Amino acid sequence: MNWLSHIFLSEKNIDFQIGNYLADPLKGRIWEGASISLQKGMRIHKLIDSYTDSHILFKSSKERLGKKGLLKAVVVDLTYDYLLTKNWQNFSNISKELFLNEFYKQAMSNLPTLPLNAQTYLKRLIEFDLLNKYNSLEDLYKAFERVDKRISKRLLLRDKTINYFNIVSTNIENLEKDFLEFFPQLCNTVRENVDESKLSHWKI
Repeated sequence: MNWLSHIFLSEKNIDFQIGNYLADPLKGRIWEGASISLQKGMRIHKLIDSYTDSHILFKSSKERLGKKGLLKAVVVDLTYDYLLTKNWQNFSNISKELFLNEFYKQAMSNLPTLPLNAQTYLKRLIEFDLLNKYNSLEDLYKAFERVDKRISKRLLLRDKTINYFNIVSTNIENLEKDFLEFFPQLCNTVRENVDESKLSHWKI
């Protein structure tokens, strides 16, 4: 799952949400003095990734992209954020706009409490509104382009996320079926490992 999904799959607590996001760019490294909620968010990030990577429906989505490919998991992660955006009203009690505005506002207020490297990643997320970049297939194409700009030249010689766009577009209905079956199961797994009373933004 990509960043929008991780922040949605968090307790409605800004430290928890920030931890669930930062676990990716910081490789799960927790700094001294990090709050319990932030540490919890990082742990849930790992749980989400482990559950997703081993799930038969996620594997099915990867198989829809062809037999070979080094970046299929990344492509499916991004595509699932697009599909969460598309189906937001099925899973959330509040609009995506309100959800993101609240997160950005609270995250900006919490920036001074974070180490400088963590601040850098979180600032970029906020300033470029990166959680709101999956509103159309055209946006998804641009997301693939952004990923390709960040990966190594050596890997680009072997695979590119942008190369998957046509097959994603062609198979988007089947990928959506995978997602709509998979995501509620992921939510149930997360629910079992967090404080359910802090999931007021969830509809399911």
